[in-house]
Amino acid sequence: MRPVTTVSGRAYPWGAKNVDTDVIIPAHWLKTITRTGLGRGAFETIRAQPGNLFDDPEFAGSPILIAGDNFGCGSSREHAAWALADMGITAVIAPSFSDIFSGNAFKNGIVAVVLPQAAVDRLVEVAKTDPVTIDLESMSVTTPFQDRFTFELDPFRRQCLIEGLDEVGLTLARDTAISKFEEAVVEHRPWLERKSGYAGIAVDGAGRT
Repeated sequence: MRPVTTVSGRAYPWGAKNVDTDVIIPAHWLKTITRTGLGRGAFETIRAQPGNLFDDPEFAGSPILIAGDNFGCGSSREHAAWALADMGITAVIAPSFSDIFSGNAFKNGIVAVVLPQAAVDRLVEVAKTDPVTIDLESMSVTTPFQDRFTFELDPFRRQCLIEGLDEVGLTLARDTAISKFEEAVVEHRPWLERKSGYAGIAVDGAGRT
């Protein structure tokens, strides 16, 4: 997972409320066994409409999506976060998120920023013409017009995003501690060490030793 300290650039000024995961990535895209290419299916039903925001060249490649209340509701598919990441979105700003989506976004390096509706409305207007910046160090969202909105983020998630640590990365970062623990277990409880085969243990037909 790539480290995320700041996310800056144009933002999709969408603002739609109650966007469920089926809108983010329709069910027929869930058959894939890879994350690559899911961005093509992101917001497929919206993109089917002429002149839609997501196919507007002015916003192509925008790293930020500004949405409305209850973003990511519906089914728990992690493909929703995969699809957003594949289309280049690194942060979503909304008044609230589904808990499951928020967790999936974090695991995939996407910053879920919660701001009051008034702040979101302001950012939607700014994003139509100008860039937006999200800073995880100062925990703020700013614009070229001196707007500054602070937000909160779970300290553990914030640190993982800044350091680029997903679940695998967190485990690898503790490799030394894990190895020392395993060595201590073998030293003090040698009977727990895995052995090949079951020599010396007889089991009868009823499963008794």
